[in-house]
Amino acid sequence: MRVLSIFLSLGVASAAFCADTSRERMTESSKVFSEIMATPDKGIPQDLLDKAACVIVLPNLKKAAFVVGGEYGRGYAACRKQAGMGWSALEAVRLEGGSVGFQIGGSSTDVVLLVMNREGMNKLMQDKFTLGADASVAAGPVGRTADAKTNVKMDAEILGWSRAKGLFAGVSLNGATLRPDNDENEKLYGHKVTPHEILMGSVTPPAAARPLLTDLNKYSGSSADRSRQ
Repeated sequence: MRVLSIFLSLGVASAAFCADTSRERMTESSKVFSEIMATPDKGIPQDLLDKAACVIVLPNLKKAAFVVGGEYGRGYAACRKQAGMGWSALEAVRLEGGSVGFQIGGSSTDVVLLVMNREGMNKLMQDKFTLGADASVAAGPVGRTADAKTNVKMDAEILGWSRAKGLFAGVSLNGATLRPDNDENEKLYGHKVTPHEILMGSVTPPAAARPLLTDLNKYSGSSADRSRQ
C-alpha cells in the first residue's frame, strides 16, 4: 500500500506539473516577451532581435527532480519568414536538463532564446539537440542598446536570457536539450505536423498564437515594420 501511495503521489504531482494548457502557455509566453521588451534599459538588444532567425520563449522553467541536475520547461519557437513576411506559426518545444544556476532559486524562471543564424534554425527542425554541444550557445548581453558587436560571444548560434524574481540576465543553458513537443504540436494543429512545416510557414497559426506573434512583429520585425506601428 505504501508503494502504491508513493506512485499515486508522483502521478498527482506530475499531472499538476503539466496541467497548464497550450492556450495558457501561449498567453504566458506573450506576457513574458512583452514585459521583457517593455523595459528598454534591461531588455534584449534591439540589433540582436533584428538579426535573429528565430525566437524561443519558455515561460515558467522549473526545477525538475526527474531531470538530473537540471530544469524542465515547455514553450514555443517561431522563425522569420522571407523578408517582410513576418513570423512562422509556433512550434511547441521542450527544454530539459542544463542549469540556470543561482537564478532559479527554487522557483520558476522565464527564458528567452534567440537563434542567430540558419544553422541554428536548422537545429530546431531536428528531433533533438543539445545546447553547447550540437549548437553553440552563450549568455546574451542585457540592455536594449548594449554593444554586442565587440563581444566574442556573439558568434554563438544561440543567445539566452533568463528572468527570475525581477532579475534579468544572460544565461547559456549549456547541456540542456531542446526538442519538438510533437504531441502538443499535433493537438495544436489537429494533425501530425513536422517542425519544418511549422517553422517554414506551411501551416496556419492557431488563434491562441496571435498575441505572441503580434508581440514578435511589434518588437522584432524589421526597422521599417516598427516605424509603421
